[in-house]
Amino acid sequence: MRSSNPVFSRRGFGRDGGSAGFGAAPQAGGPAAAQGNPYAQTQPPTNPYALGDQHNLTPEQMQQMYGAPPVAPLQTGRMTMDDVVMRTGITLGTVIVAAAAAWAAQLPMGAGFAAALVAMVLGFVQSFRQKASPALILAYAVFEGVFLGVISQAFNERWSGIPMQAVLGTMAVSVGVLVAYKTRLIRVDQRFMRFVMAAAIGFVLLMAVNLLFAAFGGGDGLGFRSGGLGVVFGIVGVLLGAAFLAMDFKQIEDGVRYGAPREESWMAAFGLTLSLVWIYLEMLRLIAILREL
Repeated sequence: MRSSNPVFSRRGFGRDGGSAGFGAAPQAGGPAAAQGNPYAQTQPPTNPYALGDQHNLTPEQMQQMYGAPPVAPLQTGRMTMDDVVMRTGITLGTVIVAAAAAWAAQLPMGAGFAAALVAMVLGFVQSFRQKASPALILAYAVFEGVFLGVISQAFNERWSGIPMQAVLGTMAVSVGVLVAYKTRLIRVDQRFMRFVMAAAIGFVLLMAVNLLFAAFGGGDGLGFRSGGLGVVFGIVGVLLGAAFLAMDFKQIEDGVRYGAPREESWMAAFGLTLSLVWIYLEMLRLIAILREL
């Protein structure tokens, strides 16, 4: 699973380049493969009862075979929702601790932008790795947290209390998306994913052009981050973050359903963290623009 940040290309839990449950190439291995399970075994499943001539089993052996407890996901090395929750908590906790430390240390803006650059590089490296690296993901969380701490402090000095407002806004959006996803008000399918990714690419390109005009022409560039136009683009940014979050929920749901490897829970945590950071930053900018009107 690749991150939900539009700077990174997305992929499902499956390693064949397709998103989990969406257009995955059928694989041999039974009904699950026929339904597009990206985790279906490449070899036909063995018969668990083909352990020799069953007619020669004694009654005690039969009782032991059928009375054995079911195998838990932890024993099979498969991802569970508990794994995702725990690792997401660890990753977000690391971001929060690093942000609090950077805020308390009153680091300069230059340090914050340097941390953001390092976090971006680490994010790219992890996104293109074939396997999740907990150390790499936690290192990303540290540098991302430093950047968020520095930028939040800068915003708070100009607009008192705005970081807490952005946090509450991020929480509200996250809960809203979760409820909408669970009640199927949001249906994540191939069309939804294509539309979101196309919109995200266009959004990022516009913001990049605006940044270039601001850097070389001064002011707010093309005005995409101020006034009424800034409010519109701020809302679009928050909605894109919400869509990324819904896509993350879908990938996690498919990963648990189809038996993704347990280490994929780190990739799930990584994707959720990127989506939440995106929403927080867009919420921070949006509230700042609204308070200037």
